[in-house]
Amino acid sequence: MTSGTAKWVYTFGDGKAEGKSQMRDLLGGKGANLAEMSNLGLPVPPGFTITTEVCTAYYENGQTYPSELKAQVATALDQVGAITGKTFGDASNPLLVSVRSGARASMPGMMDTVLNLGLNDATVAALAESSGDPRFAYDSYRRFITMYSNVVLGVEHHAFEEALEHYKEGKGFDLDTELGAEDWKHLIEKYKTIVVDEHGSAFPQGAEDQLWGAIGAVFDSWMIPRAKKYRELNAIPESWGTAVNVQAMVFGNMGDTSATGVAFTRNPSTGERALYGEFLINAQGEDVVAGIRTPQDITEKARLEAKSEKPSMERAMPESYAELTRIYEILEKHYRDMQDMEFTIESGKLWMLQTRNGKRTAKAALRIAVDLAGEGLITQEEAISRIEPGALDQLLHPTIDPKAERKVIAQGLPASPGAATGEIVFNSEDAETLRKAERKCILVRIETSPEDIHGMHASEGILTTRGGMTSHAAVVARGMGKPCVSGVGSIRIDYKAQTLSVGGVTLKAGDRITIDGSTGQVLQGEVTMLAPELSGDFATLMGWADAYRTMKVRANADTPTDARTARDFGAEGIGLCRTEHMFFEGDRIIAVREMILADDAEGRRAALAKILPYQRQDFVELFTIMSGLPVTIRLLDPPLHEFLPHSDAEVREVMDATGIAEDKIRHRMRELSEFNPMLGFRGCRLAIAFPEIAEMQARAIFEAAIQAAQETGAPVTPEVMVPLVFSRAEFDIVKGRIDATAKAVSEEAGKAIDYQVGTMIELPRAALKANEIAVTAEFFSFGTNDLTQTALGISRDDAATFLGPYTQKGILAADPFVTIDQEGVGELVRIGVERGRSVRPDIKLGICGEHGGDPASIGFCQEVGLDYVSCSPYRVPIARLAAAQAALGKVSAKEG
Repeated sequence: MTSGTAKWVYTFGDGKAEGKSQMRDLLGGKGANLAEMSNLGLPVPPGFTITTEVCTAYYENGQTYPSELKAQVATALDQVGAITGKTFGDASNPLLVSVRSGARASMPGMMDTVLNLGLNDATVAALAESSGDPRFAYDSYRRFITMYSNVVLGVEHHAFEEALEHYKEGKGFDLDTELGAEDWKHLIEKYKTIVVDEHGSAFPQGAEDQLWGAIGAVFDSWMIPRAKKYRELNAIPESWGTAVNVQAMVFGNMGDTSATGVAFTRNPSTGERALYGEFLINAQGEDVVAGIRTPQDITEKARLEAKSEKPSMERAMPESYAELTRIYEILEKHYRDMQDMEFTIESGKLWMLQTRNGKRTAKAALRIAVDLAGEGLITQEEAISRIEPGALDQLLHPTIDPKAERKVIAQGLPASPGAATGEIVFNSEDAETLRKAERKCILVRIETSPEDIHGMHASEGILTTRGGMTSHAAVVARGMGKPCVSGVGSIRIDYKAQTLSVGGVTLKAGDRITIDGSTGQVLQGEVTMLAPELSGDFATLMGWADAYRTMKVRANADTPTDARTARDFGAEGIGLCRTEHMFFEGDRIIAVREMILADDAEGRRAALAKILPYQRQDFVELFTIMSGLPVTIRLLDPPLHEFLPHSDAEVREVMDATGIAEDKIRHRMRELSEFNPMLGFRGCRLAIAFPEIAEMQARAIFEAAIQAAQETGAPVTPEVMVPLVFSRAEFDIVKGRIDATAKAVSEEAGKAIDYQVGTMIELPRAALKANEIAVTAEFFSFGTNDLTQTALGISRDDAATFLGPYTQKGILAADPFVTIDQEGVGELVRIGVERGRSVRPDIKLGICGEHGGDPASIGFCQEVGLDYVSCSPYRVPIARLAAAQAALGKVSAKEG
């Protein structure tokens, strides 16, 4: 090949290859690994890879190939022919090939394989003669017609299946294996007629036409809707393209000394170090995957466990089994990871068709990473980097037993992981009633609001018909570690009739359902669950992660249950305690409403005095559980109208409890209603207008700190956080009230109180003015939920309707409420960090929005130099691992 000619084709086979595993961008995952196995001297049928660059060029040039490609493919085919001693398209000694796609990222099910390519009416006779097995030859030809017609010509599989079933019925056959050579010959003629009828032209007989048809189909498949959707869901760029692998056929269907199979070097479900997989004697690859025949176990141990009567490969083909074991040890040591392998045995000789890093469950991933480190194949740092932090979610929640039968009635969004079963309830009061009776329930709502917090707390899981992955229900459920399925638009809820109906099924309050927050499925009835196991491997890996990370991980926790869960999962304090959640509990809501309805400060103080003991006790519990660890408490944040009654029944309840007239209650409700409450009378604005609220909360915090310190013997240093400031002037007014209250409590108790006052940075102006605010604020916590809303002008509750097109069109890289928008919101965080530290170098900086539990956002937090991230309790392990990976990434970047 002249030096000026582009190289579009890379060959492999006979113990050598032009490519290697590091060339996966050019050769795709499959091609790179076939080359690597050839270089390792493993038995790989010879072949060649057409590069991903051809795919890119094909689409850039109106679906035409580079001019040199045809000649390079012909040369590569000759080389494969020379190794195998056969010639492509030759009527007497034909070379047959398989054609497979291979993108650089695994895209399972995107493109069907074409096997036995090169067979036609002439070569099938030659194959029958050379193999001495006419049945095998004609069976291979009918398979080829079926596959090629489906993949390349677009003829549906079922057309051939119907013809085959009809023929078998007529002959009284049950199994395909009962058909002989003459039967297949008869069906081949029938299949060729189907192709003419369905496709409009005859099945191609020329081997070269067949080959280019299959190559074209692989490249065309890159742009089919299914592939586009897969790429979109898995963030695979369109520009990567796919490679095409053409390989000499080896036959697993040449009788009882031949077979085909798939094996993992370790168990992908448990991680156990043992060969795991299935094979079939006298079969081709698609038979194993397609489920046409029941596969057999590879090892004798697995056969005994499965109580299978069919012989294992270890027993039936001991030489091939020994060879497979030898190869798997070579591959695992070479790739230093669990491998997923495909193989074929042709007349007693084992051939390797593929190897790749195997997909595995989170449980298996942990065990494999820890074991590989123990075996010395990888380092502890590599073990940490091998685990996808988000995958830990699978381990932290109850899950549905994989063996359980699922009666799926609806599908929504997997808003919060885990699974739960319970009786249907349609309101929060019923949820609380059932909880007190120790009965489990699922709260089913059109959508939830902050008022449902007690019902969400009382239920096992939440189901909503509206709202996306970042809706109120989703965010709160994730924070509570409860499963949630949101946006199930197919379900109709009738609150009056207390029914839920979907697809002809009507369920009423009290009926049992199961929700799977990991898949978004809603199931009828009760389903068996598996409890989470935070086993030795989990603890070991988390211990390694903690040793490497530099950022602390705190939890967002408002209740004793949250705080305990957070500590169990390794949280190093509370980064956000939302005090408003405490206001909705039991009798407190009446006192809160009384306070809001009061005419003057004196009336408000009287009502607040009733709430004070509750608040103080809440904080005592949190300080006690978090003994010795920091606790950040945010002052009241939501607008007051959220606490007011909404229904007529609630209005009557307030009238009865307080003696306040109905017209006065309704007048106050109208007075406080807002068009845009997110930007309304909330946060520090409440404390400035009604300082007595902040004073009551500060008193509860400081009295609780003294009490908890006395009871536990551990010092308590509360961090009091002022929400939604945009200026130092606002902060200083509220801080003045907090300091005055601290002084008063300290004098009353005769004890000094150690505390800090800081603020949330959740408005763009606060980030820009951080150098002024930091003069008096001792810490910042970036509230990135609201900072995202205020910076982008997007309401989190309404964004689901248009964010899809925004991410699809690349306007936003990801949902900005899930992963931080680094260019905009991230820039504001950077400014806040730099300006805050410019006046107070030791200012403590954290993040407490939903982003605190998102691995991609945690990497950003490390980069900008935050001291800690705070996230929902169930995401603490995820954040610990992601923080370790971020720290390691930073270390290696410096070294590299």
